[in-house]
Amino acid sequence: MRDFELPGRSVAYAQQGMAATSHPQATLAALDVLRAGGNAVDAAVAAVAVQCVVEPHMTGIGGDCFVLYAPASGGVVAMNGSGRAPADLTVERLIGSGVTQIGATSPHAVTVPGAIAGWQLLLESHGTRGLDELLRAAIRCAEEGFPVTPRVAFDWRRHQSALEGCQGARDYYLPGGKAPAEGRVLRFPALARTLRRIAEGGAKAFYEGETASRMVAALQSFGGVHTEADFAAATAEFVEPIHTGYRDAVVYECPPNGQGIVVLLMLNILERFDLKALGQDSAARLHLLAEAARLAFRDRDAALCDTAHADMPLARLLDKAYARALADLIDPARALTELPPHMLEPHPDTVYLTVVDRDLNAVSFINSIFDGFGSGLVCPDTGVLFHSRGRAFHVDPRHPNVVAPGKRPMHTIIPGLAFRGGELWCSFGVMGGHYQPVGQAHLVTRLLDDGLDPQAALDAPRLMPYPGDLEVEAGIGRAVRLGLAERGHRLVDADSPLGGGQAIVVDRKRGVLIGGSDPRKDGLALGY
Repeated sequence: MRDFELPGRSVAYAQQGMAATSHPQATLAALDVLRAGGNAVDAAVAAVAVQCVVEPHMTGIGGDCFVLYAPASGGVVAMNGSGRAPADLTVERLIGSGVTQIGATSPHAVTVPGAIAGWQLLLESHGTRGLDELLRAAIRCAEEGFPVTPRVAFDWRRHQSALEGCQGARDYYLPGGKAPAEGRVLRFPALARTLRRIAEGGAKAFYEGETASRMVAALQSFGGVHTEADFAAATAEFVEPIHTGYRDAVVYECPPNGQGIVVLLMLNILERFDLKALGQDSAARLHLLAEAARLAFRDRDAALCDTAHADMPLARLLDKAYARALADLIDPARALTELPPHMLEPHPDTVYLTVVDRDLNAVSFINSIFDGFGSGLVCPDTGVLFHSRGRAFHVDPRHPNVVAPGKRPMHTIIPGLAFRGGELWCSFGVMGGHYQPVGQAHLVTRLLDDGLDPQAALDAPRLMPYPGDLEVEAGIGRAVRLGLAERGHRLVDADSPLGGGQAIVVDRKRGVLIGGSDPRKDGLALGY
């Protein structure tokens, strides 16, 4: 139980259904769908569509998505809604034009957006409503306007420079030449028209016809090599989830090209230690979290790729014996000064939400444009802001994540699910780019090792050890900082809150849903 004399947020309880998102309007949209008889999939799509309007720096219909779905009948379904590189984008072409790294604002960072294809596939397979009904709340926000919430305004100011290089972006997202202040009401009529076309014609209205031709024309004007054929070929697909056991739970993630494997590897490493005995916020425990993350990210950067285009040692990375070998590298009293070479065999900004309905169908859903405001490139005719996911590609023919036609880049976005006793226990996720695996591991260990409720687990102070110095939030106190520094970590203050998460725990014994929403964002968990 939290101390009610201190600032904070109570954990949410409900019986019939619950949604947790990073924005109040999105949570409300999800609850409206649930209360009207829709299921968790329907509610999740309605919520994320709203977020594509009201949190434009974090997500949009010009982005990608990944989903884990746990139907009440049992099992876990994974969906990959990430887009592919254009057919004419080759590494030889980039090298020949002098490109050695794909920048965030480059048109080559724009893979064909996969989110809309993903939404439709999910609804056709597991939903009970159509896009015509579920996009109504998002269309209303875009047409009638929405007030900018405090965290959104904060991020908008931080990422303003990303919008200044494109006229369409300046016109849409910098009214009066600057980021809007909190409380200002904004409208996006062009985006509303595009959403209406999708509501009426489904995903085909986005990937073919007038909308697609205008997006392609805009991308080509920016210097991209996209074609209408690239958009018409866009698909989402169901894939086999990956998992590992941690304590008495089984944790599920989407497979590569997402980085869910990093969470599972971190948990396998951390399982070798008695975290509970070290205390919730001790320097000793945070040191182990940081070292496990550094080792797991080392392997991610060496191996993670689109497995349809290159081999990846999944079995090795999920092997408990491999995690044990990594855990043996960690000195509880001293940070590794240099990470040793990986032991793998040789081989060739975001929103997260979760919904659980009355039948205990659960959706763990993440939708992303990667960087703040993605690529910063906007199609003025459609209002679509394009993501920057392609900048995760390597321009090195020897790397497994090298750019190639029709290939999906490495993705940071990762929804999570966990089961206990063979039944759904928790639907969770932590947004925040590269931070996401660290955040998920932190959340899972706090839930399972410490027995915290979802809100308390999300409230806890955070750190990020990748790619260089150890970033620490203000909530990590002086004594703990000294303990980390004594172990050899170089600490720096995080320049903004680390990530933002949502979680819903299913308490079958008491017949309630227990939800938490990250205080670092504007959203909330709410049920009925």
